This record gives sequence, C-alpha cells and structure tokens, in this order.
Amino acid sequence: MQKEYRTVYQEATFIYEEKRSRFIARVLPVRTEEEAIGFINRVRSESRDATHHCYAYYIEGDTTYQRYSDDGEPAGTAGIPILEVIKKRQLVNIVIVVVRYFGGILLGAGGLVRAYGKAAAGGVLEAREIRVKSCVEAKIYVEYHLSGKLQNMLLSEGFILGGTEYSDRVTFKVLIDENQKGNLEEKVSEITGGKACIAYCGHKLIKMDESNHILEIS
Repeated sequence: MQKEYRTVYQEATFIYEEKRSRFIARVLPVRTEEEAIGFINRVRSESRDATHHCYAYYIEGDTTYQRYSDDGEPAGTAGIPILEVIKKRQLVNIVIVVVRYFGGILLGAGGLVRAYGKAAAGGVLEAREIRVKSCVEAKIYVEYHLSGKLQNMLLSEGFILGGTEYSDRVTFKVLIDENQKGNLEEKVSEITGGKACIAYCGHKLIKMDESNHILEIS
C-alpha cells in the first residue's frame, strides 16, 4: 500500500470548446486498470455519436499501468497531452477520457494538443485534487477524568483524530504514521501517568484537500 499519493476526489465532467469542436473531459479516480478500462468503455457507450474518445490513465499499485490513446487523432495530439496533465500534476490512480465532437474546422496538430490539454486540465480541476495518505489507526482507552487532558495533548501535538466513542471509558481513534507509534505511546503515558491503553487496529486511508482538511476516512 502506498503511504501517500495525489489523485482526484470524485468523478467530474468539463466541457471546452474550440472553433466549434466540443471537447468533453470525463475524469474518475480509480484503483485498478480494470476500473479504468470499464470507465473508458462506459464513456464510449454514453457518447457513441462522438468523433473521438481519447484517453490516458496512470495507476500505481503492485504494478504500474500507464496507457493512452489518440483514437484516430493525429499521433501525439490527444493521448499524450492528456497524460502530460496527469504527470504534471503528479496524480496517480486516475483516468481521463476526452470526447471530441468535430465542429467542421481543422485545428492542426498544435491546436489539438492545446485543446485536449485544456480539456483534461479543466476536468482535473472539477474532480478536485486531493492527497491520500495511509495511516495506522490507534485506539486509546482512557478514564473520563483524564480524557480532556489527553484530547488537548493529541490536538496540540498534531495527531489526527478520527473519532471519539463514549462508553464505560472514552476511546479516541487516532491516525498516525507507522513511525509515530513510539512518540504517541510516550506522549500518552506522560499525560495520563500510564493509565491509558493503546491498541493498534490496522490501516486507514485519509483523503485530504489542498488545505489538509480531512474529506474522508476509509
């Protein structure tokens, strides 16, 4: 599992027009090549009357997949410009399909490169760039009278709180990097006098926007 990477948050559409040609960018975050191919086929099916369905995707996991297609446009004028948007923004696990409806006026190679690039970039903007980070989830169990001090410490030290549960004790869910375990244990022991318990519960993925606000934990 990648520790951290950049991708997009959601499926999105962006329309760019150039000399009566319409370039419709369709963007989707994906985790596998099968998902990317499935999306490309879906877009093709939904816009069968389009002149071209050009695409690029870049996926990292156990294997890296990088593919692009000009789909009948002059070589190098569509798929590569779309892929360059992905690479320039340092995005992974993303597929972009740009559907073109020909408007009757030839754009030339340079015009096509610019149009496909602008459409793809607009699609990425609409899909919202995010950071995805793999963290260890720690559950900290503490008595109620110590919970306020513990919570203040966790926030002041910059630990990410993933939730709080209240039962016979208070349970804080904290998301940390693998190498933060020792620091967390030391800080928790110090603030509670060794009266808190910590259990590690596997990994979680945190999706954050460009301002480091948490959008989703899964």
